[in-house]
This record gives sequence, C-alpha cells and structure tokens, in this order.
Amino acid sequence: MEDPEAFLKILQSHPYNFKLKGSGPMSFHLGCGFSSDTTGTLCMDPKKFIDKMIAGYEQMFGAKPSTTPQSPLPEGDHPELDTSEFLNEEGIQQYQSLIGSLQWAISIGRWDVQTAVMTMSSFRAQPRKGHLERCKRIYGYINRFKHFNIKFRVEEPDFSEFDNKIKFDWSTSVYGNTSENIPEDAPEPRGKQVTLIHYFDANLMHDVLSGKAVTGCVHFANKTPIMWYSKKQATSETATYGSEFIAGRTCIEQIIDLRNTLRYLGVPINETSYVFGDNQSMIDSATFPHARLQKRHNILSFHFVRSMIAAGFIAMHHLTSTSNAADILTKHWSHGSVYNLLKPIFHHTGNTASLYEDDSPNCLDKLYKQTIQSDGEY
Repeated sequence: MEDPEAFLKILQSHPYNFKLKGSGPMSFHLGCGFSSDTTGTLCMDPKKFIDKMIAGYEQMFGAKPSTTPQSPLPEGDHPELDTSEFLNEEGIQQYQSLIGSLQWAISIGRWDVQTAVMTMSSFRAQPRKGHLERCKRIYGYINRFKHFNIKFRVEEPDFSEFDNKIKFDWSTSVYGNTSENIPEDAPEPRGKQVTLIHYFDANLMHDVLSGKAVTGCVHFANKTPIMWYSKKQATSETATYGSEFIAGRTCIEQIIDLRNTLRYLGVPINETSYVFGDNQSMIDSATFPHARLQKRHNILSFHFVRSMIAAGFIAMHHLTSTSNAADILTKHWSHGSVYNLLKPIFHHTGNTASLYEDDSPNCLDKLYKQTIQSDGEY
C-alpha cells in the first residue's frame, strides 16, 4: 500500500479495535531475518537461524562444526556407496535433527545446500557414521558462509534480444494453433509487470546404485530467486538427453503453477517465460517443430515440453553449464566450479553487472542478456 500506516490506524480504531503486533518494518519472520543492505535493497537473511543451528550442534556434539569446508559435500561424492558402521538409536536421532534444521534453512533461502541435503535425507531411516560426518560437513560449510542471503532485486531484466530471435510456426505441427490456458476468474492485474526467468538442469546417474538422475530448477521473478527445487527423478534414464527432458518437463510444470499463482494474486506477468537449459540436443528437440524423437520412452516428456512451447508462452534457450544457475541444484560441486554463480545470487551487494568484465557470462545480469552460446547458430 502507498500508506500502510494509515490503514493500520483504521484497524486499531473504533469499531475494529485490533491489537496489532509487529506492524513496523519487517525484521524477522519464521526464523529468518530481514534487513536492507547498503544500497537499500531488502535482503532475506537466515543468519539468526544458522546461529541457532550451530548452537544446537554445539550442544549436541560439544564443539562447533569445522568451518574448513568450502562446499556442502566433496565434488563428485557418492554417499550411497558408504559402507561405514550404522548409527545407534542416539546417532539416528542426532542425524534426523540435523537434517530437519538444514531443510528449514533451505526453505528460508539457503538453497546452495539443497542438493546435498536432498541426498543425505534419503538415509534418515538408517544412516551410517559416514553419513553423519557428511551432515557435519554441511553444517561447517553453512556456518562458514552464513552471510549468504537473498536480495530482492525487483528491477525487470531486458530480454528484448531474445524476443528478436527467429520464432517458429507451430500451427502445422501436431499441436495445432494452441495457446496458454489463462484462468478466467483471476483478478485484474495491477502494479508493475514481472518477468519470470527459469533455469533447469539434470545430473545423470547422480545415484550410482539406482542409476537415477537429479532434477534441479530455480525460478526468478525479475532478478530475485523465488522458488528452488532439487529432487531425484522417478525413473532411471539411459542418457543425459532423457534426463534433461524430464527436468525440462518438471520445470515447465512448475512454471504453469507459478504463472497461475501470480495471476490469482493480481500480479501482471510478462506474456513470455524465459527458460534456460544447458543441453543443446534437448533444447533443439524441444524448440524446432521439425525435430524427431529418437528414444520412444521419452515420448511423454518430449510432447509435453514441445506442446507448451507451441502454446507461445515458453521461450526456451540454450546456455553454457557455467552460466546455468540450476547447476547448483544438481551436483555435489566444488566451490571454485560454482562461485561465479553463487556470488551474484547470494553474496554481492548492488548491481551485479559490475562483478565481471563485459564479456563474462558468469554474472546474474549477464545471464539475462547473453546466455545463448550455441555454436554460433545465432
């Protein structure tokens, strides 16, 4: 509201007589702190909750976790291959408590540890000593980088150069003249337009025992991450192509849900959602009307993704893996391999365009402007 204080006074006056608590500037909510940085940008800061986590850890183990780790888990780690001794009943309770706190830390913004926590959560029923040591490592990492927070960067990115790319005619395809299903009972949109940007990725054979890949998706409203997802796929794919199509389908399902949620909240959204993935073969199969499916067991994901692109509200483009924010959500990475993605999202204050040279792809603002890297095709 333009004048929220006047409205609060009405609520407190006769005949309403509401007793209001915490009606000033937001500073703390559901375990997460909120503050403004030196540029005046609102930040969602889970540092207070992390301090509480570390205090609980110290009470549990008698010492704080080591802050040596620079990543949640070692690069390329496979906890499913651990053969160490099973934990006793007390150890299981400790393990489950650690996992529960980490899951809430993810909910309030620390999605840089989400893939590691997702992986370790699958051992909650019967963890081993090696699994507990990995959880301790995640605590050490999150304590070392507890200053990471989410900035609410509300300016709308410029995607005009993507809008100028060649657009294909899908009307003669099997999908026909289709369009996005827009709810008829949504309120009239008001306020400033929001552009939605989405990144997806898959990590083939993340779990070497089951052969299952991991899907990772992160969704931005303008330049602010608002939704993140990391989960093992339900099926075991035989190639990266198939796992990427499943990840693309999952991402688009979430896009549909997100677009309709914002519509029902009265938010004016850009008619196009911009989607980025880093597998060239999958992107080509999804975006070219004449593309043919070579592996029939991927047929449902193949047609779903293509039908949504044919509807005209999904613009899917290729980018390199080093520029894909969803890469954080699919792998056990080293700090150096993803730092150029972590820094503009979680760490840097102010305009992220100043982080790197003009030709660098590894900056949040640059991700919106030059993510197509497809062998000179464009």
